[in-house]
Amino acid sequence: MQDFIKWTLEAIREEKSLMSWMEERRVEWTPLLASRLKFLLEGRTFIVITDYERSWFESYLLKKINRTSNARPLLPFVSLRALYPALDEINSKEQILLLQDMLSLAFPNGYIYFYIGKSIDKRAAIAKSAESSYMWLFDEQAQNSFTLNSSDENLDVKLLTLFKLFDKSIDAVLFAKVIL
Repeated sequence: MQDFIKWTLEAIREEKSLMSWMEERRVEWTPLLASRLKFLLEGRTFIVITDYERSWFESYLLKKINRTSNARPLLPFVSLRALYPALDEINSKEQILLLQDMLSLAFPNGYIYFYIGKSIDKRAAIAKSAESSYMWLFDEQAQNSFTLNSSDENLDVKLLTLFKLFDKSIDAVLFAKVIL
C-alpha cells in the first residue's frame, strides 16, 4: 500500500496533459477527498446536488459511478433531486432542517452532501448547511470544498477529469492500494 497523496500524483501524471493542471492542486484535493472517502467506507450515502447548469454532470456522475463494467460493489450515490423533487422550493433554513430530518430517517448510516456548482446557487446553501459536505465549488473558497472557476473555458473538461480521478481514488481505497 502507498500513501494517498503519492498515489494521487501518479494517477494525475498517468493522464498526462489532460490533468496536468491538477498536479499543483493535488495538495488541496487529496486531504479533502481522503476525509470524505472515509465516510464512504463507513457506509454513508453520498447525496449528489448540482446547480442548474451542472445537471448534466449529475446525470453523468450517477451513471458512471456504478456502471456495470466496474469490478467493485455498487456504491451509495443518489440524487437529491430524485429523492426530493421539490428541491427548488427550499427557501429557508427551516426547510433545510426538515430535509435533513427526512434524510436522517432515510439513511440511518448517515449521509453527506456532494455538491458541484456555483456557490451563489440556492442549492449550495443545502450543502453548506452541513459540516461533512463535500463540494466542488465555483468562485468561492469554503471549508470542505475544492474550488474551481466558473468562467474557465475548460471547466467541463476539468469536471470530467476530476470525476475520473475521484472514481480511480475510490477504487484505490476500496481495493486497499492506498492508505488514507
